[in-house]
Amino acid sequence: MLGGMTLPPLICDSVTRRFEDRVAVNDLSFSVGSGEILGLVGPNGAGKTTTLRSIAGVLPLQQGRVVIDGHDIAADEMAAKRRLAYVPDDPAPFDVLTVHEHLEFTARLFSVDDWQPKAQRLLERFELADRADALGSELSRGMRQKLSFCSAWLSEPAVCLLDEPLSGLDPRGIRSARAAIQELRDQGTAIVLSSHLLELIELLADRILIIDEGSKVFEGTIQDARESVSLSDSDSLEEIFFAATGAESPRASASPEDSGETSP
Repeated sequence: MLGGMTLPPLICDSVTRRFEDRVAVNDLSFSVGSGEILGLVGPNGAGKTTTLRSIAGVLPLQQGRVVIDGHDIAADEMAAKRRLAYVPDDPAPFDVLTVHEHLEFTARLFSVDDWQPKAQRLLERFELADRADALGSELSRGMRQKLSFCSAWLSEPAVCLLDEPLSGLDPRGIRSARAAIQELRDQGTAIVLSSHLLELIELLADRILIIDEGSKVFEGTIQDARESVSLSDSDSLEEIFFAATGAESPRASASPEDSGETSP
């Protein structure tokens, strides 16, 4: 609480990350409220994954502040990370642990009581129940993704970071993951969803954050974004993205032959 106000579960304040002489994230500030999905979008190399890794503590903070559910990740790292789940774009489970052992490890790490029934429900939901005894080294890309979902959901996080969460999933897995993300939001979790699948962002996100070259270009609702770049209500997030980042839209650059038109 601050002055009688409840703080949002995720606060990023002036986060900056450099790699040698390159600034990957530049003075980035935003917050995500309980039960809200923030869609993080930007071109390749914009700094999306670096932003998520900095929030998660995978990359130590160089400048700025990250607060997870009231805990400063630099000053109180363990308490902050206990309230955080991170699903990377290419999860790497332990080769020598089974799927079931991964969930047991997660439950012990996050002090989840009575975890086994919940773990079983998650395995069934993400179609991993018949792979519970498979080693991490035996899992396909899609199965690794599903195991990462199970581990994240098991810990009941206040904040969940999802980096390209549908990558490697088949159509059935994609539908299940979409529904699970919505349910996690409905349970009050603050979610940052980073994806190049703009239709997914448009479907799930309450607000969007567009970054380019590490800097914030826009933050707000999709309708606010349309108005900021003078687009109509019928224009998609794809058109907003191209307008906001200064890139040329494929629709605008299509040749007469591409559109089926002929030159006079």
